[in-house]
Amino acid sequence: MESPRATSGSRRAGRRAARPRRRALLSVSLATVAVVGATAAGTVYVKAHARDNAVSSAASPAPSSSASASASGEASVEPVTEPAVDRDALLSTALGKVTVPSGAKVSAAVLDLDSGDSAAYGDSAFDTASIVKVDILATLLLQAQDAGRHLTATEKAYATKMIENSDNTSASQLWDVIGKAAGLDAANKRFGLTSTEGGDGALWGLTQTTAADQLTLLQQVFGDDSKLSEASQAYVQGLMKTVESDQRWGVSAAADGSEYALKNGWLARSTTGLWDVNSIGRVTVGGTDYLVAVLSKGTVSQAKGISLVEAAAKAAVGSFTESSGSASASASQ
Repeated sequence: MESPRATSGSRRAGRRAARPRRRALLSVSLATVAVVGATAAGTVYVKAHARDNAVSSAASPAPSSSASASASGEASVEPVTEPAVDRDALLSTALGKVTVPSGAKVSAAVLDLDSGDSAAYGDSAFDTASIVKVDILATLLLQAQDAGRHLTATEKAYATKMIENSDNTSASQLWDVIGKAAGLDAANKRFGLTSTEGGDGALWGLTQTTAADQLTLLQQVFGDDSKLSEASQAYVQGLMKTVESDQRWGVSAAADGSEYALKNGWLARSTTGLWDVNSIGRVTVGGTDYLVAVLSKGTVSQAKGISLVEAAAKAAVGSFTESSGSASASASQ
């Protein structure tokens, strides 16, 4: 359950307005184009990255060598350029087919851990609800690393209940340990999050974030280039793999089996009665691992929010698996 402490209080709009837009997910793109898509939830602006996978040719031979090759009748070899895959455009198309309830919004981001390809749909800010608990634990571990210490037995007990059971009292205890929003924001700056801001006072559930930033956070937990040690990463991963059974919904809907690790968040806003429902984690499909973040707000019930998040997760991962399958089929022809 979500904390009633996280259902009231105002956002710090002034501070958020000064924060920069989300950064590019990975530095793998060599060209960028702007794509604008319209959905039932409104107009969504997406930055699409096109990778140029051209195979570079060898340096040109000396004139004498060229003449010799020409005289011998050898054909020159032209560089082979593979078609660029516009992942953001494919994701935008896939999410555009998801039915979004009137007044609700959804955003998603995906990273293929094998290829490094990534995509994001939407850049609006959302309440984190309980997905911030992963960020709280990552911050605690980073601070412990800096201090050259291990987590205490009490901190481990809180961390286990916070992630596996989504216990709010444990989250509040660790929120205080890390220094609340100031501690979270400082760690997130080092993690590379650019559009996430800790909630006011005790309201950790009203931390603001974007799907792209949550993907960046997941890379800190599951990726190779992380500020967290391998031991810290393994610790967070282990807890995310063992969340209690009634919380194993969300991005897990996109997995092709039981190979997933996740953390969900759900929160009914007292001001509107509408729900924030979010899910972040790693899923395995066809032997490939994907990091997935799906954020939503404005559904009339938690159940409607869960359905929206799961449909979006399936569509988001499908935009990768289906396009990869098509590319493989074309290459074999």
